[in-house]
Amino acid sequence: MGGWWTSYALVAHQRREARWLIVIERTILGTAFLAISLGSTLWGKSRRWGEEQEMPSKGPATQEFEARPRTARAVFLGIRVSVAAIVILGASIGSASAQDWPTRPIRLVVGASAGGGTDISARLIAQPLAEILGQAVVVENRAGAAGTTAAEAVAKSPKDGYSAYMMSNAHAISAVMYKALRYDPINDFQMVSMVATAGLVLVAAPDFPARDLAGVLAAVRANPGKFNFGSAGVGTTQHFAGELMKQIAGLDITHVPYRSTPAAVTGLRAREVEFVFELVQTVQGQIHVGDLKAIAVTSPKRNPMLPDVPTFTEAGMPGYDVTSWYGLAFPAGTAPAVVHKMNKAMQELLGRESVAKQVLNLGALARSSTPDELRAHIAGEIAKWKGVREKAGIEQL
Repeated sequence: MGGWWTSYALVAHQRREARWLIVIERTILGTAFLAISLGSTLWGKSRRWGEEQEMPSKGPATQEFEARPRTARAVFLGIRVSVAAIVILGASIGSASAQDWPTRPIRLVVGASAGGGTDISARLIAQPLAEILGQAVVVENRAGAAGTTAAEAVAKSPKDGYSAYMMSNAHAISAVMYKALRYDPINDFQMVSMVATAGLVLVAAPDFPARDLAGVLAAVRANPGKFNFGSAGVGTTQHFAGELMKQIAGLDITHVPYRSTPAAVTGLRAREVEFVFELVQTVQGQIHVGDLKAIAVTSPKRNPMLPDVPTFTEAGMPGYDVTSWYGLAFPAGTAPAVVHKMNKAMQELLGRESVAKQVLNLGALARSSTPDELRAHIAGEIAKWKGVREKAGIEQL
């Protein structure tokens, strides 16, 4: 039943869309005809006015001199009326187009390879979003330069609501790590909604003597310069999580960058490093089977996937908060009607229990927001990580 009913609904939607387009077309033609006709009429009257105007009490030279300004005024009036009609017409077309959005598939660009957290989150929302909007949502992976390639592509896309960007906290960190981006990380985007948040977890090898954060901090302070922490690379969220811990606790511990998350976890298990910060969904399986020891989670609240693991604040480091996040955005200048419609769809989607469970299975929490809330969050993240980078002396790329 679901198949034929969906097909019937789509056909009905397309027929309504076609009827609406016919109305718009007729309105456009009628308005254009009125503008041209009015302009032509005023032009014709202006000519007759200039040619037939009689001024018995004045001479021919005076008549001609006074008729010309009247003629010019009439001509300019006709031009202004025509231009005004065209401007109103253009605004009406844009408004009607925005109200009718979407009428074709939407491209959802991801700045990472398939299989990563951002990609999985994008694909998770794509299908239910397509069901709500009545058009396909196609995920497009454009990996490269820590997501900046994808961000630039979307920022410079048409502002028609058919190119969206799946942001993550990498968007904020890239704004801090790169000297010269070819886009503004905030002002070149129209934020739509937060999608989800996900904390990281500090993990150690199972035979590391400390069992909690207090023990880890005591061991590091007792052996300055001896211990290392690994990450998926310089300038990643995992790297910055470690630097923030160093700064808040005043630790002397060395960062060891790897080329990827799997490489960093492998290095930890091979005892090349003592600690690694990683997304919960990436290492929860190894924690549950005992291959890794969870010390503390970086989010303000405990992670549902690791309910027995305390937060950094609970473990004795108040103020420590590293939360990975995902958000949806359009290019700046996208019509408010389109933004509102997409935000409403995201609110509905993320409110579904089935979607919330899928997000939770990834070690994250579904979270919607207003466009302004997402914008403020990103601005805060950029300011926060800029301070961490500068204090740590991490060179920009």
